[in-house]
Amino acid sequence: MTTTVTSHRTRPPAQPASLRARRLPRYAAPAIAVAALALSAVVVYGAGIGGPVLVVALGAALYLIGLFAAANAVEGRRSARNRTWSALIHSAFVLAVLPLVSVVWTLVSKGAERLDINFFQTSMNNIGARDPEGGAYHAIVGTLEQVGIATLITVPLGILCAIYIVEYGRGKFAFAIRFFVDVMTGIPSIVSGLFVLAFWVLVVSPWFNDGRPSFSGFAAALALSVLMLPTIVRSTEEMLRLVPAPLREGAYALGVPKWKTILRVVLPTALPGIVTGVMLAIARAAGETAPVLLVAGGGAAINTNPFENNQSSLSLFVYQQAGDASRYAPARAWTAALTLVALVLILTIAAKLLARRNRLSR
Repeated sequence: MTTTVTSHRTRPPAQPASLRARRLPRYAAPAIAVAALALSAVVVYGAGIGGPVLVVALGAALYLIGLFAAANAVEGRRSARNRTWSALIHSAFVLAVLPLVSVVWTLVSKGAERLDINFFQTSMNNIGARDPEGGAYHAIVGTLEQVGIATLITVPLGILCAIYIVEYGRGKFAFAIRFFVDVMTGIPSIVSGLFVLAFWVLVVSPWFNDGRPSFSGFAAALALSVLMLPTIVRSTEEMLRLVPAPLREGAYALGVPKWKTILRVVLPTALPGIVTGVMLAIARAAGETAPVLLVAGGGAAINTNPFENNQSSLSLFVYQQAGDASRYAPARAWTAALTLVALVLILTIAAKLLARRNRLSR
């Protein structure tokens, strides 16, 4: 008996016409942006209703509308929404960066005029209105001393206060500390200067100066400390709260005392954030003018002693030179502003590198 076996070829399953969704070409977004700017320029300049700023603003709005319409027609509504929100996020980033770039460019372009050795080696002592020389050496010394003393005062106090609030503080006393720290955060700089003027300059300094009130760089450092302290406390408090609880619990389980756990585990873990808060406080203090003017008095001569006589700072030097009638003063003001920004930047980078090196890694 012969058996005939018939083989049947198995049909493959039906495949979709296309495994890829339809996408806008890469040149679509730039082309829409160029068309939006061109149309915006035609509308604005044709109607005579504005300038470049309005062209960019209207062009951005037209770009978002055009991008949504094109993506909706080709890719669908869901993808169109995604593209539109992504464009909004990128636009927000550009808007945030533009002022920073503008400030840096303005400082560098205008501050480069007096960026020479003479500016960093001389003061304004015996410099007249027609003298193109004169520098900010006295102001740089004053800034470094005042901010340095203020940092030495506030960093230990601020960190210890934050440690108490997070690790030990319970009840009404901790709530009161947190409340007053929040209140101090909003204190205007002129108020801190008036407080130090009324307390230190008029009451305490006469004891050390034959009964006469005396301005000094140390008084300015005290006023800056009042401004720096709440920033350091709040930033350190938030960083300490972000340290995972299992790190503390693991140290306690090994029998490590609480103070040593805070010193060896909690603080190294939170160190990068703490350094960031400290540098923000230093940057704010270095740029304050009113407290230095009230309690240090300013001055044109070099004074390296922060405990006696008037002392200037870079922020006060910028303020004075910006209001000076001399035609050489604006260049000094711009260069001093550039120096102040560069000084804060250098300190921030150095502090970041130090915190990175000492960060808990095991």
